[in-house]
Parts: sequence; C-alpha cells; structure tokens
Amino acid sequence: MTAELFQQITTHGAAVNLSSRAKFKLTGADRLRYLNGQVTNDVRRIKPDETLYACVTDVKGRIAADVFVHAEGDSLLLDAEPDLRETLGMRLERYIVADDVELTDVTEEWQLWHFWSDAGSPDRMDNVHSAQESTHHTLRSTRYGAEGLDLWLPASANIPTFNSLPVLSDTDLETWRILQNIPRWPHELNAETFPPEAGLEAKAMDFFKGCYIGQEVLSRIKTTGKMPREMFAFDSETAVSVGDELWHEKLVGKITSVTTHPASGLTIGLAMVRQGTIPNGLHVGGSAGPLLRQR
Repeated sequence: MTAELFQQITTHGAAVNLSSRAKFKLTGADRLRYLNGQVTNDVRRIKPDETLYACVTDVKGRIAADVFVHAEGDSLLLDAEPDLRETLGMRLERYIVADDVELTDVTEEWQLWHFWSDAGSPDRMDNVHSAQESTHHTLRSTRYGAEGLDLWLPASANIPTFNSLPVLSDTDLETWRILQNIPRWPHELNAETFPPEAGLEAKAMDFFKGCYIGQEVLSRIKTTGKMPREMFAFDSETAVSVGDELWHEKLVGKITSVTTHPASGLTIGLAMVRQGTIPNGLHVGGSAGPLLRQR
C-alpha cells in the first residue's frame, strides 16, 4: 500500500470485493432457533438492514469459523472466509437433525461488496447502492474498522461503481486489516483460538442468549477472566516475519500477521501471546532479540 492510498482510505474510505467469500442460505421454520444454537451471538437480534457478526465454535469453545449473518425474507444468509466453504458447510450440516432447516451453498450466486465512506459525503453511499438493480441486499456492516455497507448483488449483475472510492486489492486490504487490528482466519482465528483471546467478546458474543456449542467453556472464561492467550498489536523498527517466536524470559507466543506501515515504514503486525505478558515487553526470537512495541 502506498502512502497516498493510505491517506485516501483514511480520509475518504474505500471499497472491497468480497465475492470469493463462502456464502450459505438457511431456510425453514427452525432456522433462527437452529442457528442460535450454533453461533456465539444472538441471531434473534438481527435487524433487517444490518449484519450480525458471530463465531462458530467447537465443543471446547474454540473457533471453527467467523461469520457475518443477515436476514433476507424467509431465509438467513451467512458469509465466511473462502477457505471455510467446505468445512463450514459440513459443520453446519452435521447438527441439522430433526430441525426444519435446509442449508444451501449459494457462493456462486452472489457478488458481495463492502464499502465505507467519510462522514462528510454520506451521499456517496446512497449513489452507489441506489444505482444498482432491484434484486440486491444493502446492509449496514462494520468489517474493517469503520461503519460501512455490504452490497449483495446477483452474480450476473454488472460490477458496481463506487464513484471516487478506491477498490482495494487483496494485498492492500490485508495491510488495512492489520492496521485496524482486525483478527482473521486462519492467522489469529483458528482451531486453537477462543473468541475472547482475539478480542471478539464485545463484537461477536452474547452471554445471555442461551446454549450453543462451546458455550459452557466460553462462559467460564467470561466469569474467571482467564484465558491462555490474548492478541497483541505491535510495531517494530526491525523486520519480523509471521511465525517468529516471541519471548519474555521464556517463549510466550508467535507473530501471526505482519505488514509495513504505509506512512511510517515501520513493521506492524499482530501476535498471539500468553495472557498477562504484554505490558512487560516482548522480544523476537529470544530474550535478547529485538523488542516489539505495543500499538
């Protein structure tokens, strides 16, 4: 990402093409009750014009996927990372037993775009989605650190235009994600991670909704405040890499995402480290290695 693009995004916003994400549709009379038993957030709170962010967890409370959910007519639509298309579909199918629910993979049927704009030009958002065909969903959604909109369009529809907003490449989007301290599958979010470890408690979890798979373990973490690790956002004057070990007298974690800050040129990134070690300073590759600074 160039410094000029970084300034443009910071000042005016951007658009991203998320059409490769896995997409599923749930129909049937039991769809709300069923999905509420699968995810960490309360699906009953979904509003017609917005998405709900949640995690799918295993019986031990660890993350199997993170999803955005929205309601459309008599169905629920979910989107997730492209690499989760097969495993998430199998995971959701596994728990449909006597429920009046049908799960359909609709990945190829929809384009999915997300964009956010500066508050000084709210008409920019209106112009984008009002110009689209009638068969679309427009939903308020916070994916990349700012309030924005998701735009679902049929796969056959024309590619939308976003006026002067830049459409980010995958590489530039990854840099922006790390700048915004947003965890992603499979870097920070994976089968070893509890949602609170990645800072998702406020955004993706509801502790009053009732039972779901993994709920007992996650409620215990909420009660005790104790978890094995926590996410750490850092910068460094020294180049570091994904997978580098982090030390504080002993091994306490690993770097999970890195990029270069477009303005400062510093290496910035995210790491998962043992809970309680962050304030004390972390070194890369051993106790005498370069010191990371908390962002």
